[in-house]
Amino acid sequence: MKKMVMLFAGILLLLALSACGQKSQGDVVSDLNEKLGEMKGYKANAKMTLKMGTEPQVYTVEIWHKNPSFYRVNLKNDEKDQSQMILKNNDGVYVLTPALNKSFKFQSEWPENSSQAYLYESLVKDITEDKSATYKETDKHYVFETKTRYQNNKMLPFQEITLNKKDLSPVSVKVMDPDKTALVLVEFSKVKFDTSFDKDAFDMKKNMTSAQLEAPVMAEVEDEGFAVKYPSNLNDMNLTEEKKITANGGDRVILTYEGPTSFTLVQEKAKVVQTSVSTNVNGEPVDLGFTVGAMTGNTVSWTFEGVDYMLASKDLTQEKMIEIARSVGGNSVK
Repeated sequence: MKKMVMLFAGILLLLALSACGQKSQGDVVSDLNEKLGEMKGYKANAKMTLKMGTEPQVYTVEIWHKNPSFYRVNLKNDEKDQSQMILKNNDGVYVLTPALNKSFKFQSEWPENSSQAYLYESLVKDITEDKSATYKETDKHYVFETKTRYQNNKMLPFQEITLNKKDLSPVSVKVMDPDKTALVLVEFSKVKFDTSFDKDAFDMKKNMTSAQLEAPVMAEVEDEGFAVKYPSNLNDMNLTEEKKITANGGDRVILTYEGPTSFTLVQEKAKVVQTSVSTNVNGEPVDLGFTVGAMTGNTVSWTFEGVDYMLASKDLTQEKMIEIARSVGGNSVK
């Protein structure tokens, strides 16, 4: 009988010790906020896979952050030779397209005003602010499912964030549609906290020059045409006119869509800027998945694979404009 009591007591002790190893959701959230408060900055590498078009597109992402508000996010699609950089320093927010020698400058609250799947502090904010977030613990990871904070994209309302238990570093992020289908997957391969940076690490001109050493500026090709692309997420809108005009030595294609609501989509060959001067944009940088664009009141513009696009509408919400712009990405047929 004594042995049975001792055995039972031993089992209870093991269960108690096991339970002590489990952290509550509140404990992990508290640890994340503490880590964020002490963190001076970080460098991270990730692979981002987008499943929004007919074929998945894969980008390599290099992220630098220096506390409190300096950022450098370098996005590359090696298959399409596409490269862009988002840069934030004391002067503002820049979106650089090195191959065209172009930079756009925004007076923006980015990245604080929306979810950013590849920024650690944004993920922690999503976890902390969503009081309905779910949580589970595995052998090596903490896994949260939260709402996203996308201002203009309700098509991606949920995300699953997986963190490493050892140092709370991000492991992966799945951004999901209303049916919980993952359309964006970010997989982190390397995260180094509290790294140091050179004094000019976030300087716009230095970053443009260094990016162009890796991917040289495109040569001007005078008579080269381009494949016209057509959006797919249209609901009751139909293409009513396709007009091709020659302007500034190149072709411009204007697509007009009409229905209960209407919009115009303009496409033309992008030109390499000879002298790099930042263009001020009275709007916000917007993530279209395959590229970073610029959103103003009733237009969204972007450059992809050497072609400039501008979508304009007086009828559509910004959310719907972004949805249509995203659908232009890989489509080249009506």
